Amino acid sequence: MEPIQLTIAEDGTVVLPLGVLAEAGLSPGNSVLAYSNGDGRIVLRREEDAVQDLIQYRHLD
Repeated sequence: MEPIQLTIAEDGTVVLPLGVLAEAGLSPGNSVLAYSNGDGRIVLRREEDAVQDLIQYRHLD
């Protein structure tokens, strides 16, 4: 999917089209973590993926 322009609403919300979610393997109702990944960059990750990464990282210690 090509990048699309979205607008941040006055209340800080952003509406993501279903096509963008589907392309990322996400569905309405999924839990995601949001964090900044540098200036002008925001990342959304499936909560279970982030938890799995943390478990694997700690297992390597």
